[in-house]
Amino acid sequence: MKPVATIILNRNLPDVADRLCEHLMAHDGSLTDIFVVEAGTDMNRLSRHSTWHVNAPEVMKHGLRYGRGMNFGLLQLLKENRFSSYDSFLLLTNDTEFAHGPTVGPLLDVLARHPRVGLLSPCSERWGERLLLRQEQTKYFWFIHNNAYLLRREFIEAICEVEKPTLMNFLFDGNNFRGYGSEHELIAKAYANDWAAAITTEVWASENESHLLDHADQIKTEGYEENLRLYVEEGRCWMRRKYGFNSHWSMQQYVKAFYDKFFEFHPEYTAYKI
Repeated sequence: MKPVATIILNRNLPDVADRLCEHLMAHDGSLTDIFVVEAGTDMNRLSRHSTWHVNAPEVMKHGLRYGRGMNFGLLQLLKENRFSSYDSFLLLTNDTEFAHGPTVGPLLDVLARHPRVGLLSPCSERWGERLLLRQEQTKYFWFIHNNAYLLRREFIEAICEVEKPTLMNFLFDGNNFRGYGSEHELIAKAYANDWAAAITTEVWASENESHLLDHADQIKTEGYEENLRLYVEEGRCWMRRKYGFNSHWSMQQYVKAFYDKFFEFHPEYTAYKI
């Protein structure tokens, strides 16, 4: 049995999704099974590696976005009695691009060396965070914004909805449709439950935003600028309704409080604190 399930979210960009799938198959095929969630994709634009086609009218019109899409994929594995077969889950959007060579193996090696890391993110060469990783290849962070996460199964099991799981609530809050602030919520839940969130330069990844810039119509979404405006506007409304926070800064400080407490309980990991 392979240790990792990779879930890739796709919508109407079959060539992009196929390149990502085939990169992982070529370099990490012995370590991961790949599942592609088609989030409202047209029938003539399905990936060659498509696993599940979500084609309800609402999804065909609006898509699923990251939170609902990943909830759907994880829930499908749970319903098919495959969830517990995997040690970790690599969650990716179709526009994720990795450097040449293996991805899954090096990430698993990091998890093996860091038993309290529940959420691991590859670093991007464009991130300022890489400047904090010059001495150590892996450090624990209280803010990570990425569409590529490797999650340990035990971490998901510690925080997921178990009584009435749906694509709206299993791991991510689907009410936060576009996801602004969702990474804060996930990381706060990690540290509050004795798990750490880390960034590593053992693997480099990036998000190719040119697909949204050049193919928004094909993806059936708003253009880049409008997407960004709605992402922030809708996310701030969600943040205020759910947490009573009126700013991104307040949400960050909420996460930071759990982060600092983690190192009080686990001083042995202080070397990895930023």
